[in-house]
Amino acid sequence: MKLILAPMEGVVDFKMRELLTDLGGFDLCVTEFVRVVDLTLPRRVFIRYCPELLNGGLTRSGTPVRIQLLGQVPHVLAANARKAVKLGSHGIDLNFGCPAKTVNKSKGGAVLLKEPEQIYQIIKAVREAVPEDHVVSAKIRLGFDDDANSSEIVDAVQSAGASSLAIHARTKRDGYRPPAYWEKIPPLLERLSIPVVANGEIWQVDDAIRCQQQSQCQDLMLGRGALATPDLATKIKAHVKGQTYKPLDWQEVVYHIVNSSMHQDDNVSEKYFSARTKQWLGYLKLQYPQAHDLFEEIKRLKAKSDVVNVLQKYAKSPSLDSNHNI
Repeated sequence: MKLILAPMEGVVDFKMRELLTDLGGFDLCVTEFVRVVDLTLPRRVFIRYCPELLNGGLTRSGTPVRIQLLGQVPHVLAANARKAVKLGSHGIDLNFGCPAKTVNKSKGGAVLLKEPEQIYQIIKAVREAVPEDHVVSAKIRLGFDDDANSSEIVDAVQSAGASSLAIHARTKRDGYRPPAYWEKIPPLLERLSIPVVANGEIWQVDDAIRCQQQSQCQDLMLGRGALATPDLATKIKAHVKGQTYKPLDWQEVVYHIVNSSMHQDDNVSEKYFSARTKQWLGYLKLQYPQAHDLFEEIKRLKAKSDVVNVLQKYAKSPSLDSNHNI
């Protein structure tokens, strides 16, 4: 079983990948999408999205990171893929699932699900540009308005030479509204010989097990669930292996927020850490009731030092007998 940290735009950046992989359980991270239009991007752009390139393409804990590209011009995506791999990315992921209107208006992300032939041309160009020993993966949804052409989409992905495929088991129209239709994946598996990763609505260990059963995929991609429960990947791995695991308590979660070093990033504004912490608390509220009270306490604070001072009141270092590296 492999667990992959999903590429969530504006959320799962370098600092978040570092923190979540430090807690263990993940086998791979995929970056936020790098938007490609008509140029080969300079090295600094790839480094900005994926600072792990300066560490052999690995997070601090040693988890591989794969750069995700989003665009619609095959030869331009191919040139950028080639450069990203040369810089140290562990393969290339191609985004055909982003539902954002601004992205779709510029013919990127999920809107390409309407054009399987274009998906084919993009993947084929990138596959031919990237050395054979590097993975070229794709992330899709079941379709755009509906899943009527899902078979045609996955056929395009495989015939173009993709190494693996992640399926977010919803359409673009579904957005992120529950449920995820895991049961719609098995008919697609019958058409595929490449590895497939299931994604969508995995919030708890039980969800992961049900997703495996209904999708018939062993490998899973975690997104919002990992933000709501930072050690979710480790909990899932422990369950699968039949191991005992002591989950993080609320004070330990706060400790990890403080020690994420997000507030020490000189490349962002003074208000960044405050806004970022409030955003994260929005997810944590789903699993930790205490997150409501903490949000109320910091919601009017702007300075990172003020937010850190409040967090430190509640932070507790993880117990020594906790195992966060399963």
